[in-house]
Amino acid sequence: MKVFPSNLSEFLSQNSSSFYIPPFQRSYSWTRQEIERYYDDVVRIIESEKNPEELDKQEHFFGVLVIKNEKSGLATTAVIVDGQQRITTTLLLLIALRNLANDDTIQMQIENVFLKNPSSTFTDKIKLKQVTDDWDAYRALINKSEPVPGKITDGYNCFAEKIKFSNYSIEDYVHALSKINLAYIDLDERPHKGEDPQIIFETLNSLGKPLSFADLIRNYVMLGLPSHDQTEIYDDIWYPKIESVLHERASYFFRDFMQYKESKAYKVVSDNNTKELYVQFRKFVDKHYQGDKKKFAKDIQRYVELYRWIDEAEPRAIIAHNTTDNIVIIELLRNIFHDIRADAFKPFVLGLLEFHHYGFEEKKLPDSQLIDTLSAIRTYLIRRRILRLTQGENKEIPQLCDSIYVHRDVWFSNAKSMMFKLLSDSFYSMRMPNDAEIKEESKRIDFYNGLRKYSKLILGKIEEYCSKVSVNYRDRKITIEHIMPQTFTVEWKQETGDDWEAIQKRFLHNIGNLILTEFNSEMGNKSLGEKKTKLERSNLYYRHDVLNRETWNEYDMIAHQSNMIERLLQTFPLPFEMQNAENWNNSKQSIIHDIISPLDDDSHEVVTGRSPKAVLISDELFEAASWQEVYLVFLRWLSKNKQIAFANLLNQTDGNGRFLILAPKSRIITLIEEEWGQTDSQILRRYKRLADGVILENVTAETEEEPLYVHINASAASFVSRIRETMQQADMTEESVTIELWGT
Repeated sequence: MKVFPSNLSEFLSQNSSSFYIPPFQRSYSWTRQEIERYYDDVVRIIESEKNPEELDKQEHFFGVLVIKNEKSGLATTAVIVDGQQRITTTLLLLIALRNLANDDTIQMQIENVFLKNPSSTFTDKIKLKQVTDDWDAYRALINKSEPVPGKITDGYNCFAEKIKFSNYSIEDYVHALSKINLAYIDLDERPHKGEDPQIIFETLNSLGKPLSFADLIRNYVMLGLPSHDQTEIYDDIWYPKIESVLHERASYFFRDFMQYKESKAYKVVSDNNTKELYVQFRKFVDKHYQGDKKKFAKDIQRYVELYRWIDEAEPRAIIAHNTTDNIVIIELLRNIFHDIRADAFKPFVLGLLEFHHYGFEEKKLPDSQLIDTLSAIRTYLIRRRILRLTQGENKEIPQLCDSIYVHRDVWFSNAKSMMFKLLSDSFYSMRMPNDAEIKEESKRIDFYNGLRKYSKLILGKIEEYCSKVSVNYRDRKITIEHIMPQTFTVEWKQETGDDWEAIQKRFLHNIGNLILTEFNSEMGNKSLGEKKTKLERSNLYYRHDVLNRETWNEYDMIAHQSNMIERLLQTFPLPFEMQNAENWNNSKQSIIHDIISPLDDDSHEVVTGRSPKAVLISDELFEAASWQEVYLVFLRWLSKNKQIAFANLLNQTDGNGRFLILAPKSRIITLIEEEWGQTDSQILRRYKRLADGVILENVTAETEEEPLYVHINASAASFVSRIRETMQQADMTEESVTIELWGT
């Protein structure tokens, strides 16, 4: 690495050099505000030069530029690693000066010295090759052709307007550029020097807007290639076939692609783990592509369209080999990834689609086998959601990916059997719920509220199964109707009998009292007879369960419940041998979940229904028998070891502003009185003193300066989420806090 002092005029006038902005860099983004500030700096230099009384003439420091020179014969291409916005702005000023000069000689001098280069390999011998998005606009300005709207042209117009109405000559402006000093760093391209442009780029941009995982990958691939290869790969592959297809979803694609290829789980992409994932990605490219970045770039593109089918579930996509199968596959993808939102299956389904679309060893997964596999996945997910099971999916499902290729012959001929076998060969908390479990839970569960995310999907699919007709259950006009209404009238009390309150409490939101209908807003709490009149106009199969009954009491709802549960089991069926079996592997234990970190992607799911045993914080072990105690222990440790992070929690409220998470007693009482109008003892019981866990309601007098109290009326998932947020803000590692759980 060498650092050279220079000035703008000298730097830009190098006859042997052309300048190249890598095509993946961000487009020109300076606004009028930044351009006017730049112009004012130039004007200060001009006025200083013209002031005879000023002995020490004004100069300006432009900052540091980072370049990487590439030799091609006698010519040099300077790849601009950092500084593209400033260089582009200066050249826009020079274009405006050229165009406004009245002297043809001055025009030619500015063009030949600063704007064009006879040895340039770029179009029209232009000296600076802009990023892809800006190239047409910049080239139009250089060639004096029809302007292309955008920030490049806006910047030029701003300078042209300023220059046109100023009293300074063109020579004044050009001379001022020689008084604008800079330092440029020339990176050594020899690998052993360790001057990796990617690392330099990351370091220089560490204080700005964080680079996404996809940004880091793109820059890593491009910066390791010669400039002509960068342009070719970006223009031909990266931009049209990756970025313009996936947009902001590109980071998630790369993570899921790694999970598929490695058959292992990686952390969910977030601002807090981008660099960690990036390090893992570089190892991944070394392992699977022997570090060949061009090979990786060309290979990755074939998975993009497959991922788009998963991520967008585009109804017009052509996935299957016939129209009927295509409609079924798209709907299954929508169910899995948009209705249920089971992101854990994305890498696995990516592998299925590769097998289906490209094939392995001249065999392609048939449409029918793909449909059977996706149907089995949907059945697994729906059954688990009914039992409110999600634990372990993010970590365990990606590990199934390698089975697609390893058992490709079985997948080709009997995919359904293979999928059900995989899904039932894990530990208990990852099990495939059998029919008995589903029946028992469906009788008991608050189907309307407890399964609010999935209830319309489930009822819609049952309707389709029964009627053999597709139902647009996503349509807002189709809603879930309570036959026995939520608000009782005298007629409904008579309908349900003397024990109507208990019956309403038991069955109101149960599947035995629900149907899909197009007339929900019209039916309300109307009588059974009036509802039946409306339902006679319905096209949905469910109406028959109501139309065929003269009453709607406990007996009728139990009958409807039984019918609906049987239909549910038939809609999301298991193979006969699994219907009443224990569909898990007793020899496998979920050891991975006996010790968790709050930073784990699924920590909020894992802790639900589990009890803590102890907390390990930076090698200090604390016993904790409840989640309240876990949080109190964490805060006590934080107050001693991470004072800034601890201070940031003081007087913070929850998302709704209804309670303080950590605050002195006086602040808590003030907020309670503002919110509730009085000091409510029930609210006070929701706080414990940080130092010793004494409940605030029991405190009569404080013996020391006002101590802090902690809000402890929260779920396990909420406590873990609070710890996670604080750890992220304090830049704590995953290993710094771990929680040991009692076994399931």
